[in-house]
Amino acid sequence: MAGELNVTIVGNLADDPELRYTQGGVAVVSVRVGSTPRTFNRQTNAWEDGETVWVRCTGWRELAENISQSLTKGTRVIVTGRLKAPSAYQSAAGEARASLELEIDEIGASLRYATAAITRRAREGGDRAVSESTWNDAPAAAAKGGDAWANPGTAAGDDTPF
Repeated sequence: MAGELNVTIVGNLADDPELRYTQGGVAVVSVRVGSTPRTFNRQTNAWEDGETVWVRCTGWRELAENISQSLTKGTRVIVTGRLKAPSAYQSAAGEARASLELEIDEIGASLRYATAAITRRAREGGDRAVSESTWNDAPAAAAKGGDAWANPGTAAGDDTPF
């Protein structure tokens, strides 16, 4: 939609994802992502942490179910989505606060300090079946189908010198 602010946030999950279902049966997940900026102080020759920014992120449908099955508290994530207008509220101590909300378009574990094994989920309700294997098997599976364009590097009779 025009006029929406798209942002990307890198931070850690504050809690395990909270998966719920609407009355219509649509899955929705909520996660809180905390991002703390760090700056290097040349006078003290040390890194200093800034104030943590907390963002409530919401995902819907299949994305919500994938998030709840894949991510846990403390996981470093990269989240991109549409920023919603902040909502103002009062804390229990009576302080005025504002809450940032992000509707998730994409989310994934950061591989800067970790590794991950990706498993593709089977699609529901389609006539095409998607294997439960990792994405790395996709070229081999396409080549089995006999489509010459699926893997052009193995075409017989191509004597191109470069």
